[in-house]
Amino acid sequence: MTSEATLRALYTDMVTARYYEERLQEEYLEGKQPAFDISAGPIPGELHLAAGQEAAAVGVCHHLRDDDVVTAPHRPHHVAIAKGVDLKRMTAEIFGRETGLCSGKGGHMHLFDPDVNFACSGIIAEGCPPAVGAGMAAKKRNTDSVAVAYLGEGAIDQGGFLESLNLAAVHDLPVVFVVEDNDWAISMPKERVTDVESAATRADGFDMSGVRVDRDDALAVYEAGAEAVGRARDRNGPTVLSVQVHRRMGHFMGDPQSYRSDEDQAAATRRDSIERMEADLRAHGIGDGAIETLREAAHDRVDDAIAWANDQPTPDPGRAYEDAFVNPPSGVTDTEPDFDLAETGGEEP
Repeated sequence: MTSEATLRALYTDMVTARYYEERLQEEYLEGKQPAFDISAGPIPGELHLAAGQEAAAVGVCHHLRDDDVVTAPHRPHHVAIAKGVDLKRMTAEIFGRETGLCSGKGGHMHLFDPDVNFACSGIIAEGCPPAVGAGMAAKKRNTDSVAVAYLGEGAIDQGGFLESLNLAAVHDLPVVFVVEDNDWAISMPKERVTDVESAATRADGFDMSGVRVDRDDALAVYEAGAEAVGRARDRNGPTVLSVQVHRRMGHFMGDPQSYRSDEDQAAATRRDSIERMEADLRAHGIGDGAIETLREAAHDRVDDAIAWANDQPTPDPGRAYEDAFVNPPSGVTDTEPDFDLAETGGEEP
């Protein structure tokens, strides 16, 4: 039976993630209306939000340690919160501020926090190969750490995912592939682009465990996550864990969702994992007053992080090239070439 402390922790992270996305939506849309201008406002560029997908994040990440590796896709904030990424520095990164996780240079799709071994990428299925690499490193080091790769159901046809499954299976690596199935591969319903109803079926071709949680229920995911992470930690092989979630917002902010029926959008908001979790809390004797206290604390934490990020300095443009690849030793970039272009016909030797 799940402990009361675990229930409270799961709920707190779910509420934090949901409110965080709602607040980011408000901040993002500032200055972008009435005619949508992607470059305007405090958060320029694209923004992909994961409201409605919280159960998949907390249900697995709450079985992990700081030394376990997690990779996430372009919709990463709920997973980052569940893994314990510094909320203030993550927010500063999203706002492009100097004190962000990557000094404001990565943005919301390229978060990196080495303190808890979390990273994400805007490339579809890109997180799968690094997770397999982390799993192989753990095996070679003879540690019991694991790696988890999050991806959407639209990514399960990508070569990066399928090749990663093969390598994880061949080397029996401690990796869990968590597929967040929100029914939409960007603007395409999954049945039009994928030949299987459940991503867990992909595991059959690689002789590994495949599990499907057909509802966005945090406790159901937590139970399935315990088995998958435990299997990996005990060196009993990788797992594909497919979780049904519901996308409450567009693929990206500014997405008109003209491809999606009003009925489908309304249904997604009715299937609320947070309301289900609140019912679970009450069933375990946690009253409405305690639930409200948890909710208020989560909201305060988010508001504090956003206020802090808004007050942080913007990066110095002169440092734009630092950390792009590797910083050269001091003075190298100021050194004059040791040849004369005039003597070489205008070409470097």
